[in-house]
Amino acid sequence: MIHPSPLHVIVCKPTMLPRTNRLVAPSTLRCMTASNYAPIRKPKKEGSIATIFSSLSGAAPPLPTRFADLKKEIWRDTLLQSWREILNELYVAVEEVAEKGANIIPSVHFSDLRKGLSQDQVSAIRKRGVVIVRAAIPSKEALGWKQSLREYISLNGDKVKGFPESNMQVFEVYNSAAQTRARTHPALLQTQRAILQLWHTSNPNARLSLGTPVSYYDRLRIRQPGDRSFALVPHIDGGSIERWEDPGFRACFGAILSGRWREHDPFDAAPRLHASQDLYEAPNQCSIFRPWQGWTSLSATGPGEGTLQVAPLLKLATAYLILRPFFKPRTSSSDLDDWVVDLESADFPGSQMGKTQELNDKTHPHLQLSRTMVSVPLVEPGDQIYWHCDMIHAVENLHDGKTNSSVLYIPAVPLTARDAGYLRDQREHFNRGLPAPDFPGGEGESRFLSRGGKEHIQGDAGLRALGFKKFDVPQGASAGEAQAILEANEILFPESFGAKAAPL
Repeated sequence: MIHPSPLHVIVCKPTMLPRTNRLVAPSTLRCMTASNYAPIRKPKKEGSIATIFSSLSGAAPPLPTRFADLKKEIWRDTLLQSWREILNELYVAVEEVAEKGANIIPSVHFSDLRKGLSQDQVSAIRKRGVVIVRAAIPSKEALGWKQSLREYISLNGDKVKGFPESNMQVFEVYNSAAQTRARTHPALLQTQRAILQLWHTSNPNARLSLGTPVSYYDRLRIRQPGDRSFALVPHIDGGSIERWEDPGFRACFGAILSGRWREHDPFDAAPRLHASQDLYEAPNQCSIFRPWQGWTSLSATGPGEGTLQVAPLLKLATAYLILRPFFKPRTSSSDLDDWVVDLESADFPGSQMGKTQELNDKTHPHLQLSRTMVSVPLVEPGDQIYWHCDMIHAVENLHDGKTNSSVLYIPAVPLTARDAGYLRDQREHFNRGLPAPDFPGGEGESRFLSRGGKEHIQGDAGLRALGFKKFDVPQGASAGEAQAILEANEILFPESFGAKAAPL
């Protein structure tokens, strides 16, 4: 939810793009201000990570009947043939994943990213939708972050919130010094810049810069041996029913919904910039374009030790997910091959308003999730894992290891004109010790001792990533990239453009 602030007027003059010889006229650069282009977000309701999961917070009510009309509106007869093709390919793909297990997950060394990934590595990452990046952060440094977090949590005692309340494994902590250092670590930002450029845009005028990573604050996990409480079922973040309900989000899957599922490009950023992923203003629901979710490990953690699980079937699983609401078993005893078109019910399996998209063997049986959810292999402190925003993922039910399984949730997010307002609001929340704007609200860490601050940000790239320093337009930037950077600077630093900053 957003609320308006007073309109400030700026007279736009021809602008010379930094480091280029191009003069950009007012008709090219959109004239706007921080206040009229990106209104301030209102805080979300208080809660925890459980709020977004039906499986943790209780079943949501059935969808209203209007969603049956939505199915009829979207349906095309060509989707029946697509459904048959997808099921045929799933049978083969499921067996491959079940046979290869964790070996199917691409893993690269940080040095590979620095010199440039091979075409084989790029193809594997794009096909599977997940990558492990090893040895970017020194192990000793990552372990130091964990120790700093433990001291921060201990110092602030009863003020710390998390899930579950009685034995916290995931902490509603966003603004610690350790998280700030990690988010702005040069090697982490280099990693993000490299993997963001595995994406592309089909529209050269799209207002984003894939070469400019920015920070999206999230929580941390310190999961103790024996824990069964922090067990996240297979799910996809960043919206649920919005994938079909919102026209902009639905356009991201346009090829699938027009009967051309093989042409679907999961790495085209252009349509993502118009997607509304949070129609119901839900705490924990990501509202920005977040191409890669991710975490940085603070412990040595392997399969069976409460780690991440993924379904490495990105394009095929996405096509199945998007078409699944339009089909149902012919009868209650039908096998997986005996399904028929369903345009009468309002059922979108696993989808709810204001929740995340959940999946299981009942709602999405053809995925055979009991066989295709793969636990990621052993990671060491300082290793990073990134997975595509459409990737089905989960957290193991049981931490059966000997030591804690700890991570900082740090995704890879590019600068976009549309999301610059979020970066501005997040910066202000950080200054005040409040939870990040997309997450459960409340006073957060505003009264915490030894909270993180600007002094813990590393380098100019880190200052830019957190919205404290203006972005530069790189040499050779497209018109869309240059416009995104200039608009973001105007939103983040309105005073430099002759406007007053909107009150937060």
